[in-house]
Amino acid sequence: MASQMKQFLDIQGGIWASGKTVNKVVSAMTSAQNPHGGQEATLLSLYTSMMHWGAIIATPGYTDSVLFGAGGNPYGTSVTVDQEGKMVEDNEAAVKHRAKRTVTVAESIKKEINKQGNFLKMAIAAY
Repeated sequence: MASQMKQFLDIQGGIWASGKTVNKVVSAMTSAQNPHGGQEATLLSLYTSMMHWGAIIATPGYTDSVLFGAGGNPYGTSVTVDQEGKMVEDNEAAVKHRAKRTVTVAESIKKEINKQGNFLKMAIAAY
């Protein structure tokens, strides 16, 4: 991960220490100038910070074949760019899949938290 990005994440301590990142669903993406430019390592490094936050990581995994057309990265969407900064792979479908999966995971977790909250309210009222 670029040192500037790491520094930015590190100075967010006040936000995560106050609990604002707890149970937030996150996903990451990255790019590099060569096909083996550390995209997976970068994503894992990003996720390490997010784990400290108490965030919930929603990776695409191998949940859809569109990922293989975009490099097959199970940790998040990654793209290779050429010397002119243009994307080598067509990642649009993989990005859309990752975004949809992240939203689906977030909705599922929100629904479960609401269900548990309602259960707790009923249990407290009955007590």
